[in-house]
Amino acid sequence: MAWQQFGALPDGWPRVQAILDFVHGHIRFDYNCARGDRSAHDALTDGEGVCRDFAHLSVALCRAMHIPARYVTGWLGDIRWPRVPGPMDFSGWTQVWLGGRWWDVDARHVTPRHGRVLMAGGRDAADVAISTAFGAATVPRVHVISDEVDPPAEWLGSNHETVPFAA
Repeated sequence: MAWQQFGALPDGWPRVQAILDFVHGHIRFDYNCARGDRSAHDALTDGEGVCRDFAHLSVALCRAMHIPARYVTGWLGDIRWPRVPGPMDFSGWTQVWLGGRWWDVDARHVTPRHGRVLMAGGRDAADVAISTAFGAATVPRVHVISDEVDPPAEWLGSNHETVPFAA
């Protein structure tokens, strides 16, 4: 399916952007339909999911097209984005290897989001689970805030920039 959908596109960023656009247009985001056992194929056929499902399908399609990709997880802040009432949330997104470095990409949003707090990366969500509990687990409170500050000079040009998305 991936080669039929994206095989005629140029290698590199144009192909990644097409994959992100496809996933973004194919999956409807809905917290209420979250499932811990949804595979990338399920996300494709169900057409619904949460950030983890957008990321899994993006990773699967990129890998099918020989684009190295990994699943990453962390916090998604609201820097340079309209503030959402309530706390920040865990998020899953994708990193792709292009031009000799990893780039953060996100099929759920398809536009750059600043303020991501990267916690871990792996093959898929199972590699980087935020929490694994056997039995009941109670988290009384988690509160994370991200604010934009001027980065120290040594951070400029670091490997944590966002891909310049096509307009």
